[in-house]
Amino acid sequence: MTTDPRPHETTADEAGAGTAIQISEVSKTFGRGDTALLALDRISLSVAPGEFVCLIGASGCGKSTLLSLVAGLDAPTSGTVDTGTRRVSLMFQESALFPWLTAAKNVEMPMRASGVPRAERRDRVAELLDLVQLSSFGDKRPHELSGGMRQRVALARSLAQDADVLLMDEPFGALDAMTRDLLHEVLEGIWRRRQLSILFVTHEVREAVRLGDRVVLLSSRPGRVIGEFPVDFERPRGMDSAETVGLAIKIKDRLREEIVRHGH
Repeated sequence: MTTDPRPHETTADEAGAGTAIQISEVSKTFGRGDTALLALDRISLSVAPGEFVCLIGASGCGKSTLLSLVAGLDAPTSGTVDTGTRRVSLMFQESALFPWLTAAKNVEMPMRASGVPRAERRDRVAELLDLVQLSSFGDKRPHELSGGMRQRVALARSLAQDADVLLMDEPFGALDAMTRDLLHEVLEGIWRRRQLSILFVTHEVREAVRLGDRVVLLSSRPGRVIGEFPVDFERPRGMDSAETVGLAIKIKDRLREEIVRHGH
């Protein structure tokens, strides 16, 4: 789905920095009074154009809430979220495909909604299915596809919206290791070709290191940025390479300290 986040007036400094996503002192509280729950507390984070940033943290730390704010599905209690004039697309944990539509028709849906002419839709659907390596499966319905294939259709549908910014909420969490590894390669190839800015939520630390230019660690609730880890070794990376495992251990140790500190 494509949404337009609530804009704020971009300052000269922000414009000069050329950020794709600018999150400034964002807090989010659910409820009021004695039952109020502070989910996010004064988070500031920027994502550069073409950058792949992974978010990790303990369960319930507000990762998905932060994506919802960037996508414009909700508004922060305080602070600002700015993506400028960029198009933003959000890919959920589940594929959320329409079961009565074929893979091709699912990919076509956002283009139909935005009034793209039929002939152009047909060509773009074919291109996108080829991009996610499903050219021969366009006529299949979701129940005829594996979990990994359904996620590839969901990815193609997200790309059909011509987004500049792709938000991904644990999209590969339910997949087996081999399928996940394949989708890592597919996503990385698309990210390079499309020069997308990606904010990717995961609970798997090695996945974050495998994919990200930078891994951002959030504290236990309320979510705050408590660490940033640049991933400065060359791509392509393996999930089991010494460099990936080494940095993942460092991040896990910091995450474990945070979880123990909060008794989670």
